[in-house]
Amino acid sequence: MKPSNPPQQTDPTPQPDTPILSLRNLCVEFHTDDGTVSAVEDVSLDVRRGETLGIVGESGCGKSVTAMSLLRLIPSPPGRITSGSAMFAGQDLLALPSERLRQVRGRKIAMIFQEPSAALSPLLRVGDQMVEVLTTHLNVSRDDAGRIAVDWLSKVGIPAPQERMMAYPFQLSGGMIQRVMIAMALMLEPDLVIADEPTTALDVTIQAQILDLLRAMKKRDTALILITHDMGVVWEMCDRVIVMYASRIVEQAPRDDLFHSPCHPYTRALLDSLLSMNEAGGRLTVIEGQVPSPLAYPAGCRFAARCSMAADRCRTESPAALGVGHGHDSACFFAKTLRATPLQRRNTSP
Repeated sequence: MKPSNPPQQTDPTPQPDTPILSLRNLCVEFHTDDGTVSAVEDVSLDVRRGETLGIVGESGCGKSVTAMSLLRLIPSPPGRITSGSAMFAGQDLLALPSERLRQVRGRKIAMIFQEPSAALSPLLRVGDQMVEVLTTHLNVSRDDAGRIAVDWLSKVGIPAPQERMMAYPFQLSGGMIQRVMIAMALMLEPDLVIADEPTTALDVTIQAQILDLLRAMKKRDTALILITHDMGVVWEMCDRVIVMYASRIVEQAPRDDLFHSPCHPYTRALLDSLLSMNEAGGRLTVIEGQVPSPLAYPAGCRFAARCSMAADRCRTESPAALGVGHGHDSACFFAKTLRATPLQRRNTSP
């Protein structure tokens, strides 16, 4: 009898329409002296190769916690991932053994932190930390790693990169540390980059340079999750946008559709608070009220207390996500009404 043919090996590389990352029903909570904080509730999202997904929302809405949870970087205690899955390259990041997860961090998924100074050791020179990352994940010598590190410091706009390799983090400005972290994230050419406010501490010239670097990743089919407060950056960089409010996703849509026809009052309020170039000299629209406390979220829609469209139903029932267009979902009872009334802006972009 002839031996049976061995099973065909499946190609782990995702196809163009297959998400490189599929996050489903993520819930994260923190236990504090005041009670349990619900930081992320039932968050689901997909990211495809070469795609830039923007996540926007006010501070404290759960954007950064969602991102850090993907690589299990939530401090525990007090934080805890209570449910969810994050499928990446055929494996669930939330269930991987720690050793295997360490192989993914940096090499396959890189993160640019909002507080870069906390991510670098103050006891080691910048160059030593960059070389260690390279030699740990790539088959290169220390000399080659040093040359790669210097080249990347130059790419992110750091002057005299060879000298900066010898500096300790405390000897660099906040903006320069941020650029070091961006270089460390990009130099391994990961499949997915999570950038949490990557241009916050940078001047506009360096911001443009960094955004160009991130944009160039699309040519290598690198996926990007971009967390930002800057809707102008969202317009320039993102293919799709997720809007979060009070620990939940309230709307997600392709970028152009979201800017033209936002279908959640919170998204509309965010866009109304912007001034386009043609509206210089006008008054900013303010979102009245406060984000509810995560210690005790109200029943119903969490934006109801700040929403001019809120009805009695909104204060007692929690709206489910409703499809209002191709790839466009909104968790609002009035989503279809808003869909029929696009924003009246003289300039589509911010």
